[in-house]
Amino acid sequence: MPEGHTVHRLARLQRRRFAGSPVSVSSPQGRFATDAELVDGRVLESTDAHGKHLFHHYGPDLVVHVHLGLYGRFASRRLPAEEPRGQVRMRLVGRTHYADLRGPTACELLTDTEVDAVHARLGEDPLRADADPDRAFARISRSRAPLATLLMDQRVIAGVGNVFRAETLFRTGLDPHLPGRELGRERWERLWADLSAMLRDGERRGRIETLRAEHDPRRLEPPDRGGMCASVVYAYRRTGKPCLVCATPIARETHLARNLFWCPGCQAA
Repeated sequence: MPEGHTVHRLARLQRRRFAGSPVSVSSPQGRFATDAELVDGRVLESTDAHGKHLFHHYGPDLVVHVHLGLYGRFASRRLPAEEPRGQVRMRLVGRTHYADLRGPTACELLTDTEVDAVHARLGEDPLRADADPDRAFARISRSRAPLATLLMDQRVIAGVGNVFRAETLFRTGLDPHLPGRELGRERWERLWADLSAMLRDGERRGRIETLRAEHDPRRLEPPDRGGMCASVVYAYRRTGKPCLVCATPIARETHLARNLFWCPGCQAA
């Protein structure tokens, strides 16, 4: 599933390519056809993201909400547009580019009130200017749940996925099993700052690279094709391989149906 940096980067790209001008909106697949007709030909005023959710704003009570989910893709190319291939839920055509949305979990037209409700149920997004880390800490500091659970809870922090969870816990030296209420303010501030910096870097680069300058990426094995989006990392998908800092084998366990990676040496309880 794309993490928050990918969706924010997508919002920025689409804002540059499509916003400020009338766009053609259609649904070659047909599942979004009725809603597409309501915004077809209108000016796309702005795009933004909150966590893993993307929003296209066309005016009062006309907001297209997209959640890519596990399999969604929203790729754009230069015009002229090719004939739609496969199950294209939504096609967006501007002056110079077009974009095809395939396989999303959600593609729907919402009112402003409904958009507010989506924002309200999401946690703080480190990539948004209105993020309030104190609100996230208030929830974490009251919780008995481990950090591994809390960091993936989109109601607490929006946009964090499996890769950023593993990497920020490693970089801040935190045991993923530590209960949230035992974290403390000082360690929370370090965690938020690190997570924010990594997400911003990922949004800028378009990929996840978390190694600090003092740790040589040449010690890593060549990335497999399934891990290309996060190949220059400390812990994610490095099960059994030596930690780049202390040489302890990276551990893995299944945590709430997702793989959890960490270093028992650097992240000791």
